[in-house]
Amino acid sequence: RFCLPLVLASLPTMATGEEIAPALQDSWGDFWLFRFFVNAAGYASIVVPGFLLIQYFKRRNYLETGRGICFPVIKSCVFGSEVKSVHQDDGSLPPRAEPTESSTARQVFKLLFCAAGLQASYLTWGVLQERVMTRTYGATETDPGEKFKDSQFLVFMNRILAFTVAGLYCALTKQPRHGAPMYKYSFASLSNILSSWCQYEALKYISFPTQVLAKASKVIPVMMMGKLVSRKSYEYWEYLTAALISVGVSMFLLSSGPNRTVSTVTTFSGIVLLAGYIIFDSFTSNWQDALFTYKMSPVQMMFGVNVFSCFFTVGSLLEQGALLESLRFMARHSEFTAHAVLLSVCSACGQLFIFYTINQFGAAVFTIIMTLRQAFAILLSCLIYGHTVTVVGGLGIAVVFMALFLRVYARSRMKKRSKKLPPGETPVQKV
Repeated sequence: RFCLPLVLASLPTMATGEEIAPALQDSWGDFWLFRFFVNAAGYASIVVPGFLLIQYFKRRNYLETGRGICFPVIKSCVFGSEVKSVHQDDGSLPPRAEPTESSTARQVFKLLFCAAGLQASYLTWGVLQERVMTRTYGATETDPGEKFKDSQFLVFMNRILAFTVAGLYCALTKQPRHGAPMYKYSFASLSNILSSWCQYEALKYISFPTQVLAKASKVIPVMMMGKLVSRKSYEYWEYLTAALISVGVSMFLLSSGPNRTVSTVTTFSGIVLLAGYIIFDSFTSNWQDALFTYKMSPVQMMFGVNVFSCFFTVGSLLEQGALLESLRFMARHSEFTAHAVLLSVCSACGQLFIFYTINQFGAAVFTIIMTLRQAFAILLSCLIYGHTVTVVGGLGIAVVFMALFLRVYARSRMKKRSKKLPPGETPVQKV
């Protein structure tokens, strides 16, 4: 009872040399931990009544006793319309297009189109993300300007456009018959909202290159959890690449020590937010994998998750009165409006390019393209926003991405080898 207030009071100073800009710590209302609990309370005010309603309909055996105009809606939201597929391959992803029927030139053109689309979408998204969260708007010679602080509003902007794009795509194209209970999307939606929020908030405390490298190294905690919890076994190259990634990240972070500034210091708050991002993002992907056991397409998954994301974020924003304040900020600063809209467009288009690339060329090619995107994102951030990277830091970045490419190459080799194994043998489990 007495420890929690003490911990909350000490968190802003619990960092090694942490110096947060005054603009970020004007009041407790702007501190990330306070905002996190406020947002969580807003989501709970929607989740708890929804959970009670679902339990009520299940206890009433509504699927057999219900009737009326609300019956189809309640059935779809609570019970679904089909049972699970026995095999995940039945509906998780559409079959990948085989290149045998297409000419080589056509396949090369498709690959270049996918690579260009992914790079343009996510590089622009990364640059705008850092601009919105770390720079001021409306600055003049006499006025220092103001920063936009509500990360949840940016998450809402991204999700509402993604929801619109996915809905139009589902309406205009033929999709599998949907069978999953709609409420099951809410779990992935909540974790997706929180991971995106942590990602935006972390930029207030750490530099964008540090964030990118931390996201690239999330394979290490995944392997640790797999070893401790699931007793998974890994190949020697997986341990090698994990060690290389940790060495590269350490070289980059330690090389930034002598020149500590507010924009580049790796603070305790930034580390916690990045850890939150990795945890929530890992849950999202695993829960979506479980949902794919129902017959659905990736775009249906995108639509279902974003429906709840819009519902949760707009509800929380309205409860806090933050929606009107963010709209007033947009009215005061037209430049921010353009940035927020373009940020949402890039996020929605990027998701569509992800689905198309994996469908056409598989996960390995997609991973290579996105790994290159991370390297280009660090380079662009350093060029545009003036982040300084020492020679040791640059070598650390090179080591990380060399390890990531080595993982892609080794995994593809192992996948080819596993296809040649006798039916009784199973390959070692990977992450």
